[in-house]
Amino acid sequence: MRTRIVVAALGALLLPTAVHAAEITVLSTQAVEGAYRELVLEFEKTSGHKVTTTFTGTLDAQSRIAAGEAYDLIIMAGPAIDDLIKSGKIVPGSRVDLAKSGIGVAVRAGAPRPDIHSTEALKQTLLAAKSIGYSTGPSGVYLTGLFRRLGIADQIKSKLKQTATGVFVGSIIASGEVEIGFQQVSELAHYRGIDYVGPLPADIQNVTVFSSGMQIGAKSVDAAKAWVTFLRSPAAAAVFRSKSMEPAGA
Repeated sequence: MRTRIVVAALGALLLPTAVHAAEITVLSTQAVEGAYRELVLEFEKTSGHKVTTTFTGTLDAQSRIAAGEAYDLIIMAGPAIDDLIKSGKIVPGSRVDLAKSGIGVAVRAGAPRPDIHSTEALKQTLLAAKSIGYSTGPSGVYLTGLFRRLGIADQIKSKLKQTATGVFVGSIIASGEVEIGFQQVSELAHYRGIDYVGPLPADIQNVTVFSSGMQIGAKSVDAAKAWVTFLRSPAAAAVFRSKSMEPAGA
């Protein structure tokens, strides 16, 4: 039913672009991947365009761009898009906010669920944990500072395991390499082999907005703009919500 609604709502919008079908190349970090993969099938079917996407971690994405790899669209955390605009890699004024996600907590499937209902409870859970996983992306950067602010950075330093860029924290939770792990809610909530416990307490939560930007020298500009319009549509918002993200305008 949701698929039919997406097609019906967006068909009229995208029909004019189908006559000039193009290939759109995209470099994207992984927080939006769940919703993106579902939406791209409908976009391609309705528009006639082909979307070729490389999903990777933030550090790898930044390395690819610095090395001169060419794409039409870049999708990353909003501040990273802003930095790329400043460095002349992305067209000024082309940033479009797509969706947002807070940071979540997860454990291996079937494991006891730790207490994270308050900041103090989370602090005690971290101190008691045997091992803690986190990422190299925006959530990992934030958590590094959070551990310092909570005054536990030194106590838990030996228990921390940071995944390589592009590796989901869920993978090391599911394998038992870490007892508890942190990443964007959208990257944990639907990962197989783990149990999603919940988001960080509201007073220490950090929400990341994920945005698109048109790369300087993009070849399929009009088609890429149509894809971004699709991702910003009310029908697409329902898909983002189903994958534990909120539309950027919500």
